[in-house]
Amino acid sequence: MIILVLNCGSSSIKYQVFRMAEGNEMIAKGLLERIGLNESILTHKPTGGEPYKVITDIPDHTTGINMVMEVLCDPEHGVIRNVNEIKAVGHRVVNGGEAYKESVLIDNDVKKMIELCIELAPLHNPANLKGILSVEKLIPGVPQVAVFDTSFHQTMPDYAYMYALPYEYYEKYRIRKYGYHGTSHKFVAAKAAKLLGKDFTSLKIITCHLGNGASITAVDKGKSIDTSMGFTPTDGLIMGTRTGEVDPGVLVYLADKEHLNVTGVANMINKKSGVFGISQISSDMRDLETAAGAGNKKAILALKMYAYKVKKFIGSYIAALNGADVIAFTGGIGENDYNMRSMICSDMEGLGIVFDDEKNNGLRGSDAVISRPESKVTVMAVTTDEEYVIASDTRQIVEQKGN
Repeated sequence: MIILVLNCGSSSIKYQVFRMAEGNEMIAKGLLERIGLNESILTHKPTGGEPYKVITDIPDHTTGINMVMEVLCDPEHGVIRNVNEIKAVGHRVVNGGEAYKESVLIDNDVKKMIELCIELAPLHNPANLKGILSVEKLIPGVPQVAVFDTSFHQTMPDYAYMYALPYEYYEKYRIRKYGYHGTSHKFVAAKAAKLLGKDFTSLKIITCHLGNGASITAVDKGKSIDTSMGFTPTDGLIMGTRTGEVDPGVLVYLADKEHLNVTGVANMINKKSGVFGISQISSDMRDLETAAGAGNKKAILALKMYAYKVKKFIGSYIAALNGADVIAFTGGIGENDYNMRSMICSDMEGLGIVFDDEKNNGLRGSDAVISRPESKVTVMAVTTDEEYVIASDTRQIVEQKGN
């Protein structure tokens, strides 16, 4: 079964194509950037082949997905003969609200709910919906599946997901913690257990998805009981350009002093803050570590703040879980930045974490245990694969429908 996986952003489309059989092989992937702008870029790479790049104007998502279909069927660069070989399409959808606790076959009711949740994820859900509607136009009748970032976190208890705001706002506006990166957290927790030869549903695991967007989740016996991102992906950890948790009174104060409207505040907390705002250099950890190595004090501060915040969340989730068996680092930073992993896990012996700097040093993009044998908590680096999870869920749901 050939499955196309789409992750549609406001001006981009990431895609992967899987041949789901015995080996579940990823046969191509690509990225389409600058949709709606001049000189859009499509970068396509067949597995085992050379990258292929097209630069042209792509006005909308339908045009972009049509280009993806064309390159997939291209005699020289493609991996399928025609679009009819695509038997299902899986979509990453950021917010499904409280309606969906698992992935679901897309029908009119699902599309309406995704649209209803646009106000909860205004930067992501509109693009996710555009991708779904575009596929309907281009491959009518092909089954589509929505895989929600929020679904894994629907097992959180109410005392973990509620805010101490007037209860009427939950009833009127659905104000609560939803959590994000759920697909990655679930995959990494299960993979960590498998790598250790243990039962996923018997462990207490803390998953740290650290990238330009970052979140931590406490997983108890296979279920999310708390996560750092909240009503929006802005809450929790310091990120590339997002504040993470901040005293809400600061926002009121700055809105008054800087004469910011709601859009101005949103722009500040989402695009001008995080390690970029602190360092005034970059949102990329590699740039910050280079600058810190040269003695830049703001870069050093940004790195220390980032590590300290992650360390605090790990400690709080050890408390919430009443102990932890595993801490798993994943995402672009979590998988590759061994310096940051070391900063986070140093001086944690009081919580049963004995880090192994020798195993950790230089480790990038690999699955490995990076704690010492005497550590009560096993610390790991674990590579994530959200697209594979989407493809697997899509296959399972479509095959169930066929039965």
